[in-house]
Amino acid sequence: MGEHKRIGILTSGGDCAGLNAAIRAVVHRAVGTYGWEVLGIRQATQGLMHHPPKVMPLSIDKIDSLLTAGGTVLGTTNEGNPFAFPMPDGTVSDRSSEIIAGYHELGLDAMIGIGGDGSLAILRKIAQQGNLNLVGIPKTIDNDVGITEHSIGCDTAVNIATEAIDRLHFTAASHSRVMILEVMGRDAGHIAISAGIAGGADVILIPEIPYTLDNLCQKLFERQDRGKNYSLIVVSEAVRTDTGETVTRTNRLGQCRLGGIGDYLADRISACTGAETRVIVLGHIQRGGTPSPLDRLVASAFGVAAVDLIADGKYDHMVGWQNRQVVSVPIGEAIAQYRAVDPNGTLVKTARGLGIYLGD
Repeated sequence: MGEHKRIGILTSGGDCAGLNAAIRAVVHRAVGTYGWEVLGIRQATQGLMHHPPKVMPLSIDKIDSLLTAGGTVLGTTNEGNPFAFPMPDGTVSDRSSEIIAGYHELGLDAMIGIGGDGSLAILRKIAQQGNLNLVGIPKTIDNDVGITEHSIGCDTAVNIATEAIDRLHFTAASHSRVMILEVMGRDAGHIAISAGIAGGADVILIPEIPYTLDNLCQKLFERQDRGKNYSLIVVSEAVRTDTGETVTRTNRLGQCRLGGIGDYLADRISACTGAETRVIVLGHIQRGGTPSPLDRLVASAFGVAAVDLIADGKYDHMVGWQNRQVVSVPIGEAIAQYRAVDPNGTLVKTARGLGIYLGD
């Protein structure tokens, strides 16, 4: 069994389906196999800024029903970089030392951080600064973390987007419309291209491949010439306009967010083709709900493997999925290799082989 350990676990960045399954696996392995103690840290690193830190003890009985639950029982945040944390007076402050102090106040022997490349980079910087023992688990619906073929949350997001496309086929055909589905994807088009192929879209636009409105509209005209009275377009929120501009929206708090490319395209497609267009922004629906079987499987495997890394004293590593098995790689190496859609990869070749317009 080895020496008794107290480990902390937190979820950082945007939520997604499968986080609770990973937490559950960590507790099962740490408590059930090694007899360790697990503390769940609330609201990511912000929980460690409080004194005493905001935590919840995690037992097998407490987490055993979490396998199918969406979101994260620990809470999370993607606001407030600890190294430039926004203060009430409008200034920013480096609060990383408070997080390090919280780790030591809890008497932690190690910490598991579940996050995307941005969160893992911040956690690693804090761990190096405070000499903390950190293990990472990748999660992001964008699936853009390097090294790993799967990140927690992506498969569920693709399933939800695919179901939306399936539903749109019927209403688009009934009204002879062009339906534009705008999906998430901060920098990468994995959700758009995967769901677009699986759902039978006619056009898929991703940030990795440029397009022109003329050629896009030509694709729609070709469908009309073949007697197809409707078309389905899937577009990633990070896609730029045909002139290279990023489309964003500013909310009532003055925060700028990606979004609006669907409306941009709808106006121009309608003007070009005369087709009636409708836009559906899937948004945070892609993050919520019950995790898919694959996300549950990957999250469970990652959770067990992360605890085993701690048992082996293998810190500053992230678990990942390669060739049907879990591997571990240095966190620095993993987040340095950003994983966008390969313009020459299998999915792009598949889409083009199916006659889908992807760009030029």
